[in-house]
Amino acid sequence: MNNTIFFFFNNLTHQSNIFDSIVVFFAVYFIYIVIILAGLYLLFYYKILSSQNPFKQFANKWREFSFVGLSVGVTWFFNKFIAKILFHTFRPFVVFPQIQPLFSETGYAFPSGHTAVASSLAFALFFTNKKVGSIFIFFALLIGLARVTAGVHFPIDILGGFVVGFVISYIFSYIFNNFSKKL
Repeated sequence: MNNTIFFFFNNLTHQSNIFDSIVVFFAVYFIYIVIILAGLYLLFYYKILSSQNPFKQFANKWREFSFVGLSVGVTWFFNKFIAKILFHTFRPFVVFPQIQPLFSETGYAFPSGHTAVASSLAFALFFTNKKVGSIFIFFALLIGLARVTAGVHFPIDILGGFVVGFVISYIFSYIFNNFSKKL
């Protein structure tokens, strides 16, 4: 089933340069836009920029920023330095030499780092605001789907990235909701 889903989406590539460019944009660059949007959302939602004293307002909301930042940072660290070392799974273009990915990737595939970071950010925002978090979860799905379509990940890599992102954000949500209020 993993291969069937992969080939369904990957077979859409190399038909149109415009479509391929859109896939590459969402697979490679969109995550940076998502991170910037999340930062702007936090700054405006907690009224940091519009307050009389932005530094004081930021100091009052440090828990919220720390929760999101630590969730994303620990997810990135875990994915890069622990998960990729534990799981040596090859990328689709290594398993199937006939696959021509839309861009070059190195390293092991499981779990998807882009999807893990995007989903960690999305779930951290979801735990603070369901509506906004749902939009960011959609963004994370879009990133993951684009990476499958581009030929650099299998669907199971994307699912693994979502699980990693969710679990780490959930752990930090639990910690911040139960322990940081005592500080």
